[in-house]
Amino acid sequence: MKPGIADLMVLWAALGPLAPSVASQDAHPQARLAELGLELPEPYPPFANYVRAVRVGDLLYLGGHSNCEEPYETGKVGRDRTVEEGYEAARLTALCLLATLKAELGDLGRVRRIVRVFGVVNATDDFTEHSRVINGASDLLVDVFGERGRHARAAIGASSLPIGLTVEIEMIVEVEAGMGEPP
Repeated sequence: MKPGIADLMVLWAALGPLAPSVASQDAHPQARLAELGLELPEPYPPFANYVRAVRVGDLLYLGGHSNCEEPYETGKVGRDRTVEEGYEAARLTALCLLATLKAELGDLGRVRRIVRVFGVVNATDDFTEHSRVINGASDLLVDVFGERGRHARAAIGASSLPIGLTVEIEMIVEVEAGMGEPP
């Protein structure tokens, strides 16, 4: 016997908080951050001769970021850091990317889509789980933006990163068309 609408409604009600929330997927990114218990840090000034973001048309290119607050997450994954610690470093880096995005746009609601994430993991030569580390950033972006947060991605390893950072992540974001210059 096939389940009817009433049976499905009972199942949905029983799942309650386990069922995906359409409202939270459509919620404003700032509201989603609050639901997740997260606050955006202050973006940091660039370490060298570059700018944090460049806008070309409806695309915003965010330069390489780490976490925004000292102490910076440092150490080589596979030697000094575990995959889980690398994941957390990538998550904190994504939060810093969102802080820069908000500073550039004035409102995270102006994000149409996260287009691409490029993550670099400071790792040992024999380390092969770069994707698991950069998932820390990807998971947060999907948690905050829902489907608009799903993106193309590369996750690679490097023998070193500036000041010994654990991860460095760049991002390309599509923003609302014709919204003018950032505030």
